Amino acid sequence: MSNAGIFPRCMISVLLLMLPALLSAGIYSWTDENGKIHFGDRPPVAHKADIVTVRVNTYSADSRTVSGEKVVLYTTQRCGYCKKAKQFLRQNNVSYTEYDIETSTKGRRDYKKLNGTGVPIILIGDRRMDGFSEGRMASMLKSAGY
Repeated sequence: MSNAGIFPRCMISVLLLMLPALLSAGIYSWTDENGKIHFGDRPPVAHKADIVTVRVNTYSADSRTVSGEKVVLYTTQRCGYCKKAKQFLRQNNVSYTEYDIETSTKGRRDYKKLNGTGVPIILIGDRRMDGFSEGRMASMLKSAGY
């Protein structure tokens, strides 16, 4: 048996043994003599420090739900069918991203790429609906996992 594989295994073992110590390293908070609050990864020698508990809060503004695909609407303010589509999505607790093609540069650009000729254009994942039909929307949402 060769000794070539022993060194890497030994290093991995040492790193695994050090992992708990590395993960337990904390963040310390202390106030200096001028009242200024400091934070650091090592406690200061001259001051009493408190360990800071860090909690990560995340928020995603993504327009997908846990089970569904992204829903995007291209609309105008005057469009009655656009209003009906948005109302249907709200009533069914489906979050969506809306782009007004008259007031949004991105909306206008995307609308041209989609070769839009009317509104609303509704995208659910990779599916597209031009106009609005409650039955078709319900079917598209169901197949998308909503």
